[in-house]
Amino acid sequence: MKLKEIAEALGCELVGDGDIEITGVEAMERADASELTFLANPKYAHRVKDCRAAAILVGEPVSKTAIRSLVSKNPYLDFARALELFYQPPRPAPGIHPTAAIAATAILGKNPSIGAYCVIGERARIGDNAILYPHVVIYDGAAAGDDFQAHSFAVVRENCRIGHRVILQNGVVIGGDGFGFAKRADGTHYKIPQSGIAVIEDDVEIQSLSAVDRATIGESRVKRGAKLDNLVQVGHASVVGEDNIICAQAGLAGSSVLKENVLLAGQVGVSGHLTVNRNAIVYAQSGIGGDVAEGAVISGSPAFDAREWRRAVTAFQKLPDLLKRVRELERRVEQAARGHAVNQDERTE
Repeated sequence: MKLKEIAEALGCELVGDGDIEITGVEAMERADASELTFLANPKYAHRVKDCRAAAILVGEPVSKTAIRSLVSKNPYLDFARALELFYQPPRPAPGIHPTAAIAATAILGKNPSIGAYCVIGERARIGDNAILYPHVVIYDGAAAGDDFQAHSFAVVRENCRIGHRVILQNGVVIGGDGFGFAKRADGTHYKIPQSGIAVIEDDVEIQSLSAVDRATIGESRVKRGAKLDNLVQVGHASVVGEDNIICAQAGLAGSSVLKENVLLAGQVGVSGHLTVNRNAIVYAQSGIGGDVAEGAVISGSPAFDAREWRRAVTAFQKLPDLLKRVRELERRVEQAARGHAVNQDERTE
């Protein structure tokens, strides 16, 4: 594909010869003379001079280099779009594998691809163009919309609802029982029935081995456009807001509410029964113990303003020296006090 054709497809400004043939897209350090690369962060611009790529996607023209450029308003997004021009993940052929077990009362939409050993329960409903890879299980009464994709060993539990264009990666569990137990007088635990459901809205993607628990009563909900990374836990009756990004190993205790455009970095813990308001950003390994204000950027455990946290972390590293200095000052003060007392006694005599 010629570079000028890529520029036209992406709506980018072409700087340089557009007739060169592009064979693929690659990272800057590995791209060769027939490949397109990208520069999303200007702080890495110094690497361009050593780049061997045929062309580069950039936010603004690169000076002091002869490399061809595609100038984009959003180079990272257009890098993703460029990848799609050269690579599309393989799609299984339509059809139902003979080993799949599909209940007589289940309803399948048009053009399904149902892999080996899939199970679809009674009264389950699947929309058009669904892809279920081998060993996917859809429990009784569950429903999924059009263009649903579930990779191997994903599970959608009873009566849960999945929207359109949802992708569940390997091992995702939607609607497993919430973690609810009542303690008896003798100290043993009584399981609380988890009678609610989990709802996944349109255009959500959930990465491998993550779980969205069903509610004790009512529902847990992941709203439109949210993206959940690997090993994310969404506790019962929680709400994940529109266009949220939740990174790996983050966990939401029950009844957490995340508003729109919240970003939780890796290993963030949310204690539950609280609200993280829209546009908030929470740094990695933070622990949230109370409501988070709109647009706040927080860090630490317990989490607080990230700017203050950075100052506190800097000071924390100096604490051993500060403690040593304080003890030395205390020693000097004590010596001075004893000396002063001796002088007073001598004058009295």
